[in-house]
Amino acid sequence: MRIFRTPEERFASLPGSPHYRDWEGLRLAHLDVGDGPAVVMLHGQPTWSFMFRKAMVPLVDAGYRCVVPDLPGFGRSDKPLDEDWYSYDRHTAALADLLEQLDLREITLVAHDWGGPLGFRLAAETDRVARIAAMDTLPLTGEQTMGEEWEWFRDLVESRDYVPAGRLVRMGCKQRPSKEVAAAYDAPFPDSASQAGVRAFPKIVPVAPDEPGAAAGRAAADAVRDLPALLMWASDDAIFPYDKVGHQLRALFPEVELELIEPCGHFAPEDQGERIGAAVAAWLATQSRIAEPIQSPRSS
Repeated sequence: MRIFRTPEERFASLPGSPHYRDWEGLRLAHLDVGDGPAVVMLHGQPTWSFMFRKAMVPLVDAGYRCVVPDLPGFGRSDKPLDEDWYSYDRHTAALADLLEQLDLREITLVAHDWGGPLGFRLAAETDRVARIAAMDTLPLTGEQTMGEEWEWFRDLVESRDYVPAGRLVRMGCKQRPSKEVAAAYDAPFPDSASQAGVRAFPKIVPVAPDEPGAAAGRAAADAVRDLPALLMWASDDAIFPYDKVGHQLRALFPEVELELIEPCGHFAPEDQGERIGAAVAAWLATQSRIAEPIQSPRSS
């Protein structure tokens, strides 16, 4: 398998001290900050763990341990160069391995964008997830409605030799990040070849009930309905407008109120990270049972 490993110097000025683990011939990265009950934060497309840097602060201050992986093909993780390597199953398996290697239990998942369907499958396929905080995401069942805005994004990714990740994040935020922040989203991807994972993501969304991943997505949706959940949505999400897409997350947890984050664009943890982290910490303080995860040596 041919892989690309982003040179470390491209991250030299960025925050975060990564830990690494080996999985199926890849070196995969994650952040591991703080002590206490585990909060695992899952990014989507075309972002990486950098997006949660602001949301982590209130959680660590409140006594939680934040574990934030870079998916294969993103961030500091190795990037298989074959687009066909990437699948819903492989991304889920890579995340399940992280939970097992760190032996994390009673986890709170914080999931954004693709982190949602991946997190739902983790919750369904392992016994390690206790609750979910989900935002601007939806279950991928093959029956979901993605919306014309997402179709525009899919077509953009397909048509570009190089996807301007930083520019997309800037455009997708209500409060425009600086050019330096935009450059941080570009840092993992020095060229087109390194973006195989970015190009692959839209292609692995099941858009019909018989497509790969759809059955697993339906099983995951059924399995997580009874989990405690915190639901949030960006008021100005131009990729997943709430009135067209958000009701599908709301329907998954019909007894849970959904908080609209204002003002905020699709990349909510970048746009309103401190507020999101504080909201998750406040919600966790209301949960009656948050167990201390079994501690194990951290990867380095």
